[in-house]
Amino acid sequence: MTFHSMWAELLPVGRSSASGGYRRFAWTGADTDCRTWFQEQAQARGLTYEVDRNGNQWAWLGDPAAGDAVVTGSHLDSVPDGGAFDGPLGVVSSFAALDELRARGVALARPLAIVNFGDEEGARFGLACVGSRLTSGALTVEQAHRLTDADGITLPQAMEAAGYDPDAIGPDPERLDRIGAFVELHVEQGRALDLTGDAVGIASAIWPHGRWRFDFRGEANHAGTTRLVDRRDPMLSYADTVLAARREAELAGAVATFGKIAVEPNGVNAIPSLVRGWLDSRAADQDTLDTVVGGIEKAAREYADRHGVDLDIVRESFTPVVEFDHALRDELGRILGKDSDLTVPVLGTGAGHDAGILSGRIPTAMLFVRNPTGVSHSPAEHAAEDDCLAGVTALADVLEGLARR
Repeated sequence: MTFHSMWAELLPVGRSSASGGYRRFAWTGADTDCRTWFQEQAQARGLTYEVDRNGNQWAWLGDPAAGDAVVTGSHLDSVPDGGAFDGPLGVVSSFAALDELRARGVALARPLAIVNFGDEEGARFGLACVGSRLTSGALTVEQAHRLTDADGITLPQAMEAAGYDPDAIGPDPERLDRIGAFVELHVEQGRALDLTGDAVGIASAIWPHGRWRFDFRGEANHAGTTRLVDRRDPMLSYADTVLAARREAELAGAVATFGKIAVEPNGVNAIPSLVRGWLDSRAADQDTLDTVVGGIEKAAREYADRHGVDLDIVRESFTPVVEFDHALRDELGRILGKDSDLTVPVLGTGAGHDAGILSGRIPTAMLFVRNPTGVSHSPAEHAAEDDCLAGVTALADVLEGLARR
């Protein structure tokens, strides 16, 4: 199958007719359809297909147990009403790159694998990269069992309903020991390549980033009969905190976003008793991130005191700065520049990825494909087909350069 035909086949899966975005959440029907698509692609190419203990899917060319494998891939799930490219571009490009290697008649000296990591976006259970975190041991079994979705369904219950064994999940060091290098291709989530005029780039590092939950607790009351001076309205403190987050991020050259909110009792004519907001913040270095989040927390507590509101702040997840393996990164640059004098741009990113999670255990690297608008996590996310095909060729070149040795 061609890149175009694979892309067209996957495109309608989990797409919302209302928003045009994707709702491919972990262990749901749309996720199952994506997983079936992956399995069919593997089997159509005669690859050895397997699902690991954490629900990640693998398609192997060569002996999986031989060791020193070169692995590529990404994920197929999405954020709520996300775009088509974030994740799926890497998986589709991996199959297309394998097809290109076969068309070239390349004889590989190392096993090659394509992977679809489960629940990368964390849209359902609130924690990103669950599949790769479990595999690497960054997420414990006990922590995973405590994850619940908005309907109170636990991760084990969701996995079991989808036909997987939740009692099997946990670290998988034997599998990771088989891997000599992991290279993830991803659509760029920014405009750096568009500004330089390059179709493909190499990642240098992932900014440190985390998620914090702010619980503002006030007092529910009637919206029409309660005097303003008598209110303990947590929405005011929350709103002020959102503005404070923007100010702190601007001052530090970082980013901070309140993108999710839950309100109780959530009535139009009721003053809230609870406003729960989730902060996502990222910066180029740890000190800057600490300054930003510390400033937001300080402001939030001042606003809460001013409005007579109680406040609890919980850090739900955190990923420190990830410097991709320098030797592997340099090797990618050498491979991609070997037939020309071109220098492939190297750029950092504020987005988290499975490659970042795995970097603590195995050598990892990333390729980015140009995104002309920089829009991501949105139905407007886009990459031109010519750039996607350039990404496939670049990935094929990298896999050939790494696996022929």
